[in-house]
Amino acid sequence: QVQLVESGGGLVQAGDSLRLSCVASGRTASGSSLGWFRQVPGKEREFVARISWGGSRTDYDDSVEGRFTISRDNANTVHLQMNSLKPEDTAVYYCAAGLLKYASGWRADYWGQGTQVTVSS
Repeated sequence: QVQLVESGGGLVQAGDSLRLSCVASGRTASGSSLGWFRQVPGKEREFVARISWGGSRTDYDDSVEGRFTISRDNANTVHLQMNSLKPEDTAVYYCAAGLLKYASGWRADYWGQGTQVTVSS
């Protein structure tokens, strides 16, 4: 079992930056890939970024490539640096653990409670 706690959400203006953080705990946290998804009301949760358990490999959705950077301090802490934010980045952002990519897309085994990011135009 892995527990995930996010922090760092808030209200910013278009073009601003924001940094999300997530602390993972639990028996299997150190061996898990960590990442971020986001969701807006009425839509499915969508993949944003992922970093491997060792931190050597990262993956991004095309919509955030070049603007967002995922990093990992250690086995249990992951960050999402979001630059050049756009109104369409507004969503609840969820930290996730145990991400794997399937033919149908990315899935995760564990989820945080989510943190709201709002970007005003």
